[in-house]
Amino acid sequence: MDEVVAGNRVVWERASGKHVREYDELLEAARGDGLLLERELELLAPVLAERPVVVHLQSGHGLDDVGLVKAGAERVVGIDYSSVAAGAAQRRADELGMACRYVVAEVPGVPVRDASADLVYTGKGALIWMRDIDAWARDIARVLRPGGRLFMYEGHPAVPLWTWDNDEPRIRPDRSYFAESHVNDTFPGNGAREWQWNLGQIVTAITRAGLHLEALEEYAEPFWRPQDDTNAAAWSGRLPNSYALLARS
Repeated sequence: MDEVVAGNRVVWERASGKHVREYDELLEAARGDGLLLERELELLAPVLAERPVVVHLQSGHGLDDVGLVKAGAERVVGIDYSSVAAGAAQRRADELGMACRYVVAEVPGVPVRDASADLVYTGKGALIWMRDIDAWARDIARVLRPGGRLFMYEGHPAVPLWTWDNDEPRIRPDRSYFAESHVNDTFPGNGAREWQWNLGQIVTAITRAGLHLEALEEYAEPFWRPQDDTNAAAWSGRLPNSYALLARS
């Protein structure tokens, strides 16, 4: 783990303390429905109907994993480099009796056997932590069984450009769509180095790794909003804020 990634891990371990402080609230949320977004379920329904074995890269608080099992997955292996997040997610899964297991590890380079997953699930703020997108895509291709799927639901690569002004959408003067990286200045990654991969780079890396694109959809709504009264004009339906991608090995 190089110096920048190690620094990011420190930031994320600190941010993941939220998953411990809000353990009871997250546990209650995990008991309910709606853990996966409707956009996700629309694309994943045929895959989940086959009871796939899932590997979730950068699994965070683990609520998505509970949602995947409830929607049909046979079991989920979550990978996250935050021991705080993985520990809290494992405790929740055990308490709920869900077939989820968590491993603390860096991505790419996940300690999972070749051709062992029917579905690799990732996104919701995961890809910005990847400094080598080609290695990331190759790792996914390695883990997938023949005919397996990669599914991502992610923040759109243009999102770093949008201001949070509430009167009208604006582009930040300090950001570029084609920049290599930037320092995050908002919660939860405040102070971390994020990498910017544009949509062309993402799709090229996935297809170069040998996967075949089945769906790519862009959406106006963001997958995440801060838990306050912020209501940015950039989220009002005129600009891309998230996307979903489905690819087959």
